[in-house]
Amino acid sequence: MRLVQNSLHQEVASTLREQIFAGVLAPGMFLDEVALCATLEISRTPLREALKVLTAEGLLRHEPRRGCFVNQVTEKDLDDIFPVIALLEGRCAFEAARNTSDAELAELAVLHDRLQAHARAGRITDYYATNFAIHEAIITLADNRWLAQSIADLRKILKLARLQQLHAPGRLKQSLAEHLAVFAALKARDSEGAEAAMRTHLMRQREALRELAAGRKSRLAS
Repeated sequence: MRLVQNSLHQEVASTLREQIFAGVLAPGMFLDEVALCATLEISRTPLREALKVLTAEGLLRHEPRRGCFVNQVTEKDLDDIFPVIALLEGRCAFEAARNTSDAELAELAVLHDRLQAHARAGRITDYYATNFAIHEAIITLADNRWLAQSIADLRKILKLARLQQLHAPGRLKQSLAEHLAVFAALKARDSEGAEAAMRTHLMRQREALRELAAGRKSRLAS
């Protein structure tokens, strides 16, 4: 795959970011610069600039004299980040409830219909994609670029673990109910209700990830 020279290091960063999110570059994996340069057909300079970008985003960690590794999200990371993103996305829901028009609510209704269809069919990957689109729509409706920027930064870290929570027993059905509660508050133009429902939704994601982690430990111990 040959990358063009226009903003080359950003293109390299985008390619590696996608591979991290797809699991091609797994958590804890060492990034072999020589191999990556050969695969991407680039020199060391744009690769190293790209690695700096991803390290700043928290997707990679750099260890002196060893190189770069794909970051691993710890339980403490999740405990620290989820309350913050719940607060930020809750505020987005608050603002969205005040700003949304009937036409925008109709567009959200289509997304929620799609979400319910994916939940009924157990299509977790499709559900997650629609779930993400709904969150993005609510952030857009909030019309606050500072909130959007802060959430985007945190999401890059959470994306390393977030999809897993939908595999927790009963979580898909619970997540759908939470989304419908947020949407009901938006339709009612209930800012405080939308904020509370969104914060609950985000914190329950954390609880689901904690349950999965506890289950893994239990299986390893048995």
